Amino acid sequence: MKKIGYSRNFEDVHKSSFRESVHTGIFKDGSPFMLQYSMFIPTLQGMADEEQKRRWLNRAMNFEIIGTYAQTELGHGTFIRGLETQAIYNEKTEEFILHSPTLTAYKWWPGGLAHTANYCIVMAQLIIKGKNHGMQPFIVQIRDEETHMPLPGIKVGEIGPKLTFSGVNNGFLGFEHVRIPRENMLMKYNQDGTFKSNPNSKLTYGTMVYVRVTIVFGAATQLARAVTIAVRYSAVRRQSRPKPNEPEPQILDYATQQHKLFIGIATSHAYTLLAYWLWDIYTSFKKDLESGNLDRLPELHSLACVLKVVSSKDCTRLVEQCRMSCGGHGFMMSSSLPQIYGLATAACTYEGENTVSLVKALDQATKGKPLSPTMAYLGERSVTTKWENSVDGIVKSFQKVSIGKLRAAVSSLKQYERSGLSPEDAWNKSSVQLISAAEAHGRAVVMSVYKSETDKYASTVSAGLKTVLYQLVELYAIYMVLQKMGDMLLYGNLTEADVTVLQRRYEELLELLRPNAVGLVDAFDFRDEVLSSTLGSYDGFAYERLMEEAMKSPLNAEPVNQSFEKYMKPLMKGKL
Repeated sequence: MKKIGYSRNFEDVHKSSFRESVHTGIFKDGSPFMLQYSMFIPTLQGMADEEQKRRWLNRAMNFEIIGTYAQTELGHGTFIRGLETQAIYNEKTEEFILHSPTLTAYKWWPGGLAHTANYCIVMAQLIIKGKNHGMQPFIVQIRDEETHMPLPGIKVGEIGPKLTFSGVNNGFLGFEHVRIPRENMLMKYNQDGTFKSNPNSKLTYGTMVYVRVTIVFGAATQLARAVTIAVRYSAVRRQSRPKPNEPEPQILDYATQQHKLFIGIATSHAYTLLAYWLWDIYTSFKKDLESGNLDRLPELHSLACVLKVVSSKDCTRLVEQCRMSCGGHGFMMSSSLPQIYGLATAACTYEGENTVSLVKALDQATKGKPLSPTMAYLGERSVTTKWENSVDGIVKSFQKVSIGKLRAAVSSLKQYERSGLSPEDAWNKSSVQLISAAEAHGRAVVMSVYKSETDKYASTVSAGLKTVLYQLVELYAIYMVLQKMGDMLLYGNLTEADVTVLQRRYEELLELLRPNAVGLVDAFDFRDEVLSSTLGSYDGFAYERLMEEAMKSPLNAEPVNQSFEKYMKPLMKGKL
């Protein structure tokens, strides 16, 4: 866990800490320590001064203290300015007084908060001399280090059952005039109580970007787990006899099953590479941040938001598709597919989209101003050309869709404003189109990055593996075109004849990938303890493991259940 905070090599850290670790096998339904190393430690690293780091960071890294991060409240989530928890500065005592003025001000959801953490980074409205200076981070001790009892004024507990993540220990937290030393604010300030804003005030967004990078990778990983289970089971399961006098084929030989599953392999590749790419941008941005350069923050924050949205949305849908592809056995908890779906779908509600920077980027493009690399295509002149049935051509087509949707959304926004609506009301009226434009931009980025990052990796592998990797890229590209056919017809010059060619090529790719399907999911390199699935173990003994798990049921402990004498026998012997 110590590696998480310091390493720049996202691939090595997260592959070893999630895909291969027994830790993940132990905490099958989430860990109460998740926020310790995903938010508590990174926030201390990024926002604490040197003295604060000496006080808390080393202890946190050594797990001498357990921390979490509390921002979301019962009444507000993504609307940061609406958060209600107060931190009022007392000049005489040089203390901050933390207070929850209403029920909706209670912190809600932080992992590990309920019964695990004894420290917490709390986001609160900073109030000095009656003036609100906005949200700022404070480190607060919430439980005694020896007895673990909540400290005076601290109201903390567990929020109740959830769809999944039962092991994360999500909690609520309220403050009743809790006093903390002035030194507990993770921000520069003056002793007389005056507040000095500085670039570090935006470091919170840097932490959020870090979290969203991990969410993208987490979504890809959950999908990789699900598709590994489903492909392995599909290689074991045999069904029907389409050809007389021949054995039942593996269900993985059916094109319909390949259609359900192979896109999961490709999509997991796409978002894994995207997470690595986004991590490289983030680490580069951190260097700029350390020198006080915040120019790239708006774009990076927006990019991380939209990529988090499309990755969690796509991967959750495909995880459920993997579950359903396993038939009734996929409904069994012992398959682990229901749990994986719950873990994946939770990411869909962590954060939301951000379209503001896209609108600004289009405005810059129309004025001929330079754009960032990920938005440079917005400044390209649209040229009507024939559809190009290549991956590069499909990338350009997705960029055209993004440009078209963004222009339509901005046009709608301006029309509403000209009609007399306020900018806020005009934005609300156009929000459906704006969100659609943001998603289109995200998909254009995903498509472009998947292709370019595969180009880098492909140059280091064998010719055979290179062929398979590009087959996955092409499969993903064509699948997305067929899924977004309406957008392509509207903005991308796609014709009916092109659709026919794409569909035929897609079917060819399914057939080409079939011999390598099991090898591709084996390459995800999950330990059986991490998969924890009766259907997806490496040895392929799915039926034996299903029966073994069934026999562990307490209801099979005795041949006649107690309910027979108590309920069933009187019912059957009675007269209706």
